[in-house]
Amino acid sequence: MDALHDRPIRCKDIFKALPDQQRPIRVVLTNGVAGVGKTFSVQKFTLDWAEGLENQHVSVVVLLSFRELNLIRDEQYSLLELLHVFHPTLQKVTAEKMAVSQLLFIFDGLDESRLSLDFTNRKLLSDVTQKSSVSQLLTNLIQGNLLPSAHVWITSRPAAANQIPPTCVDRVTEVRGFTDIQKEEYFRRRFSDEELSSRIISHMKTSRSLHIMCSIPVFCWITAMVLEHMLTTEQRGELPKTLTDMYSQFLLVQTKRKKNKYHEGHETSPQELMEADREVLLKLGRLAFEHLEKGNIMFYQEDLEQCGLDVTEALVYSGVCTEIFKRECVIFQKPVYCFVHLSIQEFLAAVYMFHCHTNRKTEVLKNFLREKRMWFLTRLKYSSTLNDSDYSDKSSLDVFLSRVIYKSLQSKNGHLDLFVRFLHGLSLESNQRLLVGLLGQTEISPEIIQRVTDNLKKINTDKISPDRSINIFHCLMEMNDLSVHQEIHEFLKSENRSEKELSEIHCSALAFMLQMSEEVLDELDLLKYNTSERGRLRLIPAVSNCRKARMTRCGFSETHCEVVASALKSIPSHLTELDMSANNLQDSAVKLLSAGLESPNCRLETLRLLRCGLSKISCDYLAAALKSNPSHLRELDLSWNNLKDPDVKQLSDIKKSAHYKLQYLWW
Repeated sequence: MDALHDRPIRCKDIFKALPDQQRPIRVVLTNGVAGVGKTFSVQKFTLDWAEGLENQHVSVVVLLSFRELNLIRDEQYSLLELLHVFHPTLQKVTAEKMAVSQLLFIFDGLDESRLSLDFTNRKLLSDVTQKSSVSQLLTNLIQGNLLPSAHVWITSRPAAANQIPPTCVDRVTEVRGFTDIQKEEYFRRRFSDEELSSRIISHMKTSRSLHIMCSIPVFCWITAMVLEHMLTTEQRGELPKTLTDMYSQFLLVQTKRKKNKYHEGHETSPQELMEADREVLLKLGRLAFEHLEKGNIMFYQEDLEQCGLDVTEALVYSGVCTEIFKRECVIFQKPVYCFVHLSIQEFLAAVYMFHCHTNRKTEVLKNFLREKRMWFLTRLKYSSTLNDSDYSDKSSLDVFLSRVIYKSLQSKNGHLDLFVRFLHGLSLESNQRLLVGLLGQTEISPEIIQRVTDNLKKINTDKISPDRSINIFHCLMEMNDLSVHQEIHEFLKSENRSEKELSEIHCSALAFMLQMSEEVLDELDLLKYNTSERGRLRLIPAVSNCRKARMTRCGFSETHCEVVASALKSIPSHLTELDMSANNLQDSAVKLLSAGLESPNCRLETLRLLRCGLSKISCDYLAAALKSNPSHLRELDLSWNNLKDPDVKQLSDIKKSAHYKLQYLWW
């Protein structure tokens, strides 16, 4: 796999090999969060090719979205038939022409796929006229069994990218969105009124959450729309500071636009606006919620009908209010529906869930909360409110939100994180007032809000990834509880940091701030922080933004090794020196760590694993990783693991070989 590290690459060069690279680039995987510009990059490449400007060695570009492929997932096609069905203008392309032409297949939106891509138990295909399932066509095309001369470009959100084995990918790229300079440029270009753009930029910088989110172009668009409306109309009230504030105002702005377009009477209050569209918005909320839980972001007619939305309702709403919900006609003119951005789906899902709690729709909530309850009760320790019986129609808000936090922390990829943040933000009186027409009338006392924030600060997340724990801090921020943020801000300015005792929630906040810092930390030594062992474990995510990491005697588990491995795989990966000695890692954890070492993005030069309970199996995992990525590691210390010469034979052979950089090996 080609390692670009932090090197920028233009769309037109996506398949060009580096000067020192022998192997051609056949399969490219492009990652990026929702709305960051992956599809735009694909369209830019295709337009330049079609206009004869770039990549003219490519004969045919075949653009296929997973949302279209989902529609035929149960049918049998040959690759040639697939080409003809999706692109009728290519009917004259024959199997013989495909064999001698340079084709580029672009598969856009892997995260939208409902296909089962199995790269292990697959049917081997090599003939473009041979019929098979769409899943098998794709896996054989990606692996090079089918049309090995073709280029393949896949786009995906990060959580879904692991469906493609690294061994099948020649280059991984990332679309990162706007830099800080580009954020400002966006707003200045959007508004001709310089004073207005300056006020919006100034406000964006006052909120860390908003400023970070504005790296995503679609969030800049939402921010611009909301703030322009609030600053140029007679609407009173404080400008939004949290994500929940912003999305609540966004929903209100869109509802007003719909009303104005259809000339639906005189100016009305937010409550009346929400009540007018209450039924449709709650149906959309139900759709958003049920499919968020399943991991679906594309919907078909049958999905709408199951949520009580008829096609006419959906069409009216998508045609009038496309900023919330849109309809596309894809292959066979079958409509497919989606929210303009995943975050809008997450927000409406949270609105629906809060509505269910307020209106005591306990069956919906119980079905959501009861799944795997025993799993998280054995792994999390919380306040006494969580020892109550199952959720009931008498459960208070703090119990409800506690249960939802439980549920979200089970997720491996964090697919409920933003949803949970929105739920906490919706508990604030300011957002309740804006959305009362949807959420329903409810009075939440200051005492209950205090219990919610106290519960968040007390969560002990044993055996839960520290990456996941950071979302607890985000929930506090959505509730306008800035105490932890301010305390860590003061801590970072302090000269006597070792004297300050840090709680677990402090450590999650600190990890996030170090992660997001523009400056790369020179060294992260967990033992230098005055906190508990659990607190130190919550600091681990900061490893993604440091050059040297000392994580000795910290009680590491497989879960924590996954976070470190993720840092080694990240683009860019800054880590050059890592010491994880005196942790009982054993073979299973070393296997996870080795997955990070074999990444082409890994730049690690020194690795120390003294007293880690390693065996020959661990050594073989490490050797396999170094063979996959021989470019950086120079020092490997495995002392005090009771290893014998035969255990480290593969590593010793690597050290002797001139092909590898390993110079020092201790055991």
